[in-house]
Amino acid sequence: MARKFCVGGNWKCNGTIEEAKKIIGLLNSAEVPSEEDVEVVIAPTYVHLSLVKSLLRPDFSVAAQNAWVKKGGAYTGEISAEILVNLGIPWVILGHSERRGLLGESNEFVADKVAYCLSQGLKVMACIGETLEQREAGETMSIVAEQTKAIAAKIGSWDNVVLAYEPVWAIGTGKVATPAQAQEVHNELRKWLASNVSSDVASTTRIIYGGSVNAGNSKELAAEPDVDGFLVGGASLKPEFVDIIKSALVKKA
Repeated sequence: MARKFCVGGNWKCNGTIEEAKKIIGLLNSAEVPSEEDVEVVIAPTYVHLSLVKSLLRPDFSVAAQNAWVKKGGAYTGEISAEILVNLGIPWVILGHSERRGLLGESNEFVADKVAYCLSQGLKVMACIGETLEQREAGETMSIVAEQTKAIAAKIGSWDNVVLAYEPVWAIGTGKVATPAQAQEVHNELRKWLASNVSSDVASTTRIIYGGSVNAGNSKELAAEPDVDGFLVGGASLKPEFVDIIKSALVKKA
């Protein structure tokens, strides 16, 4: 069975109520491929989750950008998986490089988050990726394998996990991995899953690409056999996000 194309829109720390309504209005009126061809997930800020969920078209889903590592309680400023489930939010993004880099989230901490959120019924976009220094040192695969290994050690099922390969050097820089570079890493990740988890997990787990994806490069990237979609940052706040969603049709060509 073919892996369904997945496009996530990560708004990061952006958006007013007015801007959120404008973006949702644009998405709601857009003609995009059907749910059979693409799964679209929108990740606004925490304070806009309920608003976006209430206004967003029913064939698109909503994600949180982060979650706490265990059950809620005396953790000021954190949001638990249970709270997200109670709000009816089905997805969460975990392990984004900005949280790893700026807030010091380790591979093990991210893996614990993934495992806990899955245990509470959430679906997870788990982010992995190397820095420019690591790529130039030839360490790309060892880095992303270690990040993936930490997650694999903590979870029993990959059914609700999407891996998001986001090279840190391509996030918000305007630099983008070439289709060949993205395909190489995605293919190696799939080989790693086959060797270390199972061939079934390797063939069914979606691996999406993130890092300066835009309307101009999304079709070429989507044409690669192991690129199963995108996690989009800045462009998800612009009209071109619709064109990125439409790149799913490349898989049917």
